[in-house]
Amino acid sequence: MKKITLSSLALAAMLSFAACNSNKTEDSTEVAEEQNDAKLDDTKIEDDAEFAVDAADGGMMEVKLGELAQTNAAAAEVKKFGKTMSTDHAKANEELIALAQQKNITLPTALSDDKQKKYDDLAKKTGADFDKAYIDFMVEDHKEDIKEFEEAASDAKDAEVKAWAAGKVPALKHHLEMAQTIHDAIK
Repeated sequence: MKKITLSSLALAAMLSFAACNSNKTEDSTEVAEEQNDAKLDDTKIEDDAEFAVDAADGGMMEVKLGELAQTNAAAAEVKKFGKTMSTDHAKANEELIALAQQKNITLPTALSDDKQKKYDDLAKKTGADFDKAYIDFMVEDHKEDIKEFEEAASDAKDAEVKAWAAGKVPALKHHLEMAQTIHDAIK
């Protein structure tokens, strides 16, 4: 009887430990992609949904980093740029959320692990160190964003997704120009 009780306690302890370890939160973008794969399987907008998930993840990061820039930056032009990023990307995010709802596309509700790590890395910096790291990242990130949005603007299957992506390219190019100007000024 003692062996059964000890075995039961050991098993209960192992199950409790396993349950505690399984509480790791899932990456919000992965959850959204899985939901979209399940409900949009074999539809023409599955790739468009993947673009929307990536755009939402990037947009949320731009807003959060822009807010961070307003508090952690030293240079006034970096703070101003951060405010512009927060404002412009928040508006774009709202438009994307409305579009996704119309198209039955699930978007992430929090930053992906990758974007959260980038945010956390930048959040550790302040002053001139933050300014340089943030602006360097904004230049590279906007170059990637422009490429992705131009691709969606030409290849998206859904006309409204295509139009939304195309409509954001000029603003992204303007953001890149702003970031490059600041980058050159603070070097």
